[in-house]
Amino acid sequence: MKIIFKLGYLVSIALLFALTNVDVTMAADAKATLDTGDTAWMLTSTVIVLMMTIPGVALFYAGMVRKRNVLATLMQSFAITCLVTIIWMVVGYSLAFSKGNSSLIGNLDLAFLNHLTVGAINGTIPDTVFVVFQATFAIITAALITGAVAERMKFSALLWFIGLWSVIVYSPVTFWVWGGGFLGAAGVLDFAGGTVVHINSGVAALVAAIMVGKRKGYGTDNLAPHNVALTMIGASLLWVGWFGFNAGSAVGANGTAGMAMAVTQIAAAAAGLSWMTVEWFHHKKPTLLGIVSGSIGGLVAITPASGFVDPMGGLIIGLAAGVVCYWGAALLKPMLGYDDALDVFAVHGLGGITGAILTGVFAVQAIGGTAGALEGNVSQILIQFQGIGATVLWSGAASAFILFGIDKVIGLRVDADAEAEGLDINQHGEMLH
Repeated sequence: MKIIFKLGYLVSIALLFALTNVDVTMAADAKATLDTGDTAWMLTSTVIVLMMTIPGVALFYAGMVRKRNVLATLMQSFAITCLVTIIWMVVGYSLAFSKGNSSLIGNLDLAFLNHLTVGAINGTIPDTVFVVFQATFAIITAALITGAVAERMKFSALLWFIGLWSVIVYSPVTFWVWGGGFLGAAGVLDFAGGTVVHINSGVAALVAAIMVGKRKGYGTDNLAPHNVALTMIGASLLWVGWFGFNAGSAVGANGTAGMAMAVTQIAAAAAGLSWMTVEWFHHKKPTLLGIVSGSIGGLVAITPASGFVDPMGGLIIGLAAGVVCYWGAALLKPMLGYDDALDVFAVHGLGGITGAILTGVFAVQAIGGTAGALEGNVSQILIQFQGIGATVLWSGAASAFILFGIDKVIGLRVDADAEAEGLDINQHGEMLH
C-alpha cells in the first residue's frame, strides 16, 4: 500500500512538472513569435510595393508627359528609389521609428540600421523585412511629388528637395502617426498611409507646383500626354502593388489583411467607375486617362481606411473619391490656376483627405478596434481632422521653406530654352528615338 501511495505521489509530481513544463514551453513559444506565413506575405508585400514606384509610378507618369520628357520622368522615379533608400538606411528609419522621449520625432539610436541582426524580430516578422517594407513607403511618397513639377524642374534641384524633404517632412510625419508620436496617441486612424503618404505628398506637390511655376505654354499649347497606354500599364502595376501597400500594412497573413485586400479592390473599382461617369456626363466622352486616374484616387482614399472599414464602407469611399478627385483635377485646378502637371494634389492630396475623413465615418469597431461616426463615435471625425491639419500645415510650410532655399542657391527650374528642348536631352543627354 505504501509503495502504491509513493508511486502515486511520484506520478502526481511528474504530472505537475510536466504541466508546468508545458506552460513554460507554451510561454516560450508565445515569446518566440516569428511566423513563416507572416514573413512570406510581408516579403511579397515589400516587393510589390517597391514595384509601385519602379516601374509603376515611373510608367504612370512617363505616359502623361510629352515625348521629349519621358526619359527624364523615368529617371526621377529610379533615382529617387536609390536616394531615399540610402537616406532611410542612414537616418530616415531611425527618425521615424526609434523610441525617443519626444512626441514629435524619433532619435538617432537606429541610425545606419545598426540594430539589425539576422535574428531580430518585429512582431511576427524579421525586423529586416519591416525596415525594407517601410522603406518602400518612403520611396513612393517622395516619387509621387515629381508629377506636380514634371517637364520643368532641374534634376539637381529635385534631388536636393527630395533628400531634404524625406528627412525634414516624411520621417517626422511617419513618427507622428506610426512611430509613437502625438497623432497616433490622439487616436488618428491611418492604416496604410492616407495621411503619412498621400496627404503628405499631395500637399508638398501643390506647394512645389506653385513655387516652380507653370510650364511654358500652359493654357495655350497642347500639353497632352504622349502615350496613355504607358499610363494605363503604370496604373495597373500600382493597382496590383496596392494590395501590398494596404493588405501588407496588417503586417501579417491574417483576417485584417484579407479585409484590407477586399475593400481595396472594391474602392478602386468604384472610384474608376464614378470618375468615368462624371467625366462622361461633363465632357460627353469617357477617357482611359480618366478611368485609371479615378481608380488611383480610389486606391488613395481607401488607404487610411483599409484596416478599419467593411466592404460597404469601401464602396462608398471609392465612389466619393472618384467624384472628389475628378473635381480637383477638372475644376479646382483651372479655377485656381496652378499647374500641377500630373494632378498629384487632386488625386493624392484630395483623395487622401477624402479617405481620412471618411475613415472617421465608416470605421467599424469589430474590424479595426475603433468605431466611427456611424457606430456613434462622431468625435473620430474631429480626430481625423487633427491628423489632416497637422500634416497639411507641416508638409506645406516645410516644403515651401526647403524649395525657397534651393531656389536661392541653385534655382528650381530649367531655363525656357532647356524646357523647349526637353529635359531628356538637356538634363540627361539622351532621348527616345
